[in-house]
Amino acid sequence: MIPPRFEYHAPRSVGEAVALLGQYGSDAKLLAGGHSLLPMMKLRFAQPEHLIDINRIPELRGIREDGSTVVIGAMTVENDLIASPVLQQKVPLLAEAAKLIADPQVRNRGTIGGDIAHGDPGNDHPAISLAVDASFVLEGPNGQRTVAADGFFLGTYMTLLEENEVMVEIRVPAFAQGTGWAYEKLKRKTGDWATAGCAVVIRKGGSGVGHVRIALTNVGPTALRAEAAEQALLDGGFTPATVQGAADAAAAICEPAEDLRGDAEYKTAMAAQMVKRALNAAWARCA
Repeated sequence: MIPPRFEYHAPRSVGEAVALLGQYGSDAKLLAGGHSLLPMMKLRFAQPEHLIDINRIPELRGIREDGSTVVIGAMTVENDLIASPVLQQKVPLLAEAAKLIADPQVRNRGTIGGDIAHGDPGNDHPAISLAVDASFVLEGPNGQRTVAADGFFLGTYMTLLEENEVMVEIRVPAFAQGTGWAYEKLKRKTGDWATAGCAVVIRKGGSGVGHVRIALTNVGPTALRAEAAEQALLDGGFTPATVQGAADAAAAICEPAEDLRGDAEYKTAMAAQMVKRALNAAWARCA
């Protein structure tokens, strides 16, 4: 289908983009990579009267270090995450997980900020951002504010990002020495969304687990942080029994929608399997 008519804008700065959002309000949509918005427009699920293309704003791209924090421009594309020496060294989960997102053609255009801001539970970066304790810098008419990934996702296509704000940066603490990490994703074919996925970041502490984050993809109305699963490992150490307990606790919070990828029971069972795979892979990477 062909989308309805719209007016196209190409701002050259974040301030200009924010001004356009303020001027047109709910009649405007931001265009990043376009892989979510454009299909919705063609199907008439989204009908913005004004399309604000932020691809020509250079300060929204790039990866840099700010002390012990890695800062990623929201318009940085997936292939740049994969190729980044900074991410490979400091937050390797982001570089490796990006290889599992869509296909090479999409990764040349798809952006990390667009993936997060869209609020789709089927997207990969929301769960990954929960696992790495990311925060997001949002810029609006009153300046910038920073919000944690944990709490940013409110529901399907709903986030804390206001309609007059632009996501500017993703900020991620560099992994401490000895951190293990993994992203396990079950999908039907290359380029598909996850049937179920799990991101894990874990570190040893004493004789057990000192730190762990477990987050799930596409098994609820938002990306899910499995806090009870984390606590099972913090309390009981890393053993086959506690890994199974963590998987069971993660499955208990799943509320997947039935679709062509499977019914709720199947998706929940696969989420538990992804948790076990990710935990074991991440633990094996701990120094």
